Amino acid sequence: MSSLARWCFNNRRVVLVVWLAALIGFIGVSRAVGSKTKNDFRLPNTDSQAAYNLLKASFPAQSGDTEQVVLAARTGTLRDPAVAARAESMLSRIAVLPHVRAVASPYRGGGRMNPDGTVALATVVLDGQPQDVPAAAVRALISTAQAADSSALEVQLGGQAVEQAQHSGGGGNSSEIVGIFLALAVLYIAFGAFLAALMPLLAALIAIGIGTSLITLLTHVFTIASFADQLSVLIGLGVGVDYALFIITRHRAGLIEGRGIEESAAVSVNTSGRAVFFAGLVVCIALLGQFALSVSFLYGVALSAAFTVLLTMMTALTLLPAMLGFLGVRVLSRRERRRLLASGPRREASSGFWFRWSHLVARRYKALGAAALAAVVVLGVPILTLRLGLSDAGNDSPSTTTRQAYDLLAKGFGPGFNGPFTVVGALNAPGDQARFAAVMSAISRQPGIVATTPTRLSPSGAVAIATAVPSTAPQAAATAALVNRLRDHVIPAVEGGSGLVVHVGGSTAGTIDFAHVLARKIPLFIGVVVVLAFLLLMLVFRSILVPLVASIMNLLSVGAAFGVMNAVFEWGWGAGLLGIDRKGPVDVFVPVILFSILFGLSMDYEVFLVSRIHEEWMRRADNQEAVTVGQAATGRVITAAATIMILIFGSFLLLGERVIKEFGLGLAAAILVDAFIIRTALVPAVMHRLGRANWWLPGPLERLLPHVAIDPDEGPMGRPEPVGSASD
Repeated sequence: MSSLARWCFNNRRVVLVVWLAALIGFIGVSRAVGSKTKNDFRLPNTDSQAAYNLLKASFPAQSGDTEQVVLAARTGTLRDPAVAARAESMLSRIAVLPHVRAVASPYRGGGRMNPDGTVALATVVLDGQPQDVPAAAVRALISTAQAADSSALEVQLGGQAVEQAQHSGGGGNSSEIVGIFLALAVLYIAFGAFLAALMPLLAALIAIGIGTSLITLLTHVFTIASFADQLSVLIGLGVGVDYALFIITRHRAGLIEGRGIEESAAVSVNTSGRAVFFAGLVVCIALLGQFALSVSFLYGVALSAAFTVLLTMMTALTLLPAMLGFLGVRVLSRRERRRLLASGPRREASSGFWFRWSHLVARRYKALGAAALAAVVVLGVPILTLRLGLSDAGNDSPSTTTRQAYDLLAKGFGPGFNGPFTVVGALNAPGDQARFAAVMSAISRQPGIVATTPTRLSPSGAVAIATAVPSTAPQAAATAALVNRLRDHVIPAVEGGSGLVVHVGGSTAGTIDFAHVLARKIPLFIGVVVVLAFLLLMLVFRSILVPLVASIMNLLSVGAAFGVMNAVFEWGWGAGLLGIDRKGPVDVFVPVILFSILFGLSMDYEVFLVSRIHEEWMRRADNQEAVTVGQAATGRVITAAATIMILIFGSFLLLGERVIKEFGLGLAAAILVDAFIIRTALVPAVMHRLGRANWWLPGPLERLLPHVAIDPDEGPMGRPEPVGSASD
């Protein structure tokens, strides 16, 4: 690490040019090829996917995604001749658009109009699923439909392709700018020097620029969700500023202690830089652990975020030492430079808030540890009722066309009209058509079903299709229970031992399947990430208890974050303050992605704190002194870094998209708990309680594991004997 830092410091112009060239090159190429993000929630071996496969094979005109054109009368009714003529003309223009396979008008049959003629639905069947239809074709559909909007006719659109087009193109720039300025303000307060405050942001923004451009290129190879770039910016800003802050803080301390600029930069990268390297590895491991779920939707998101974290780590270890060379002593404030000239070098202060706090924790570790644990547990209590699902148009911002279409349909036809079930049957025997009719009759009599449509047969007569409309909204818990009851009891009871095979599909059933499959795999994912992180930390710190405590603490901070999310989004506590006007379940993929991010970010603080404690342990061989000094030395930078991350993540609550709000709140809450409760009280308290056992490693493991030092300088006292190794 030291050699790398010195090379980058002495060849700083080359390093800067290479990074800027990479930034410009990747941005140029990504702008040229464009983005092909797509949300693909399909899962093999699910009932909804089986229904889709039957439709695609036997009803080609029905297998494409169905978009909604919702008509509402602003005055009079939709049957007024002028309004009807305007609506029909618009639907005729839509029918000849590229990638439009069929249009069902409420005026010519196939569409729906409510009894009083104030709300109607026209359906537009595309020639593929949302991820397969070009975004330009969907935008043409939207613009053609909305061109008919007038003082007498309101036109709104819904459907998965429209939803995807509506959310594409980001929209997070304003929140990102707010987050950047807030971070700059905190950095300036922490450093007292504008240029020093600017460096972490510049390094992070260069990494993010390359990372988001790389994500754009990856969309042509992998299925990457539409929110992946915003999520990567969110993560990149947080960890990028964190990593640079750790190194610059150590560099500034080195200059104040009297080291030369190059020497201080090299030592900073060789100490804090090693912590950054291992912390970055843990974040990447946690993100890539999503591959263990075998859910293709998450692969692109995991790769995008991991690439961004990797790039921020690389800029911290290479670009930052180069920039420190350009900046020289101006990384210190004017007051610090004057004091250095007047009074000469000085060691780290043995006073101040963090010095006093660390000694208080050492004396009162039992009481403070218990209080911290109680606070974390209370915040995590709402996780006990956590309900997972998928956001739909009902959770969109009230200003969006998809939300307005959703509300109009609910008003005109009932909430369940936004999520009808598509019942598809494979007819394998002569009597199966009559059995399918019996299935639909049984479904129509079920509590919670308000309407069913007549059965239609495929041209070959081998597949039957009908629609069932529930009484409850797509996200309602009762809707999921109804789907499960139909599949597990109602349909099998009628099918009996016949050759008829009936599937319940459609977008609502598909999201229920996606949530069920992913929720079932979450424990496996958590286990894989925790075990891999445990092994890496055991290798680094030569300890069993340090990685065990770290894993437990990280799970506590994640649990608290999930509890806060459920209290806000499902219970509705404080939702209005965040611009959330409708309660609903937490998106099922959010806990998976959040866990991988939060576990990695929590490990950042753990590695930074414990590596400094370990460094003091190497020097002093006194656990209490090591924990106290290590906490005092890192408390300020950890809380400053956490404050910046909280502000950056919190700024994403300004966005209208619900899923980004979920990420912003979850990340901000977890960092708040992790940095200000767990790392400043609970972890030090536990390490004080464990004493020398913190550094216990069984003799066979001590001899077996390779030595990977995170703190290269063992200090004048040398390396203490591993606790327990002599007896082993």
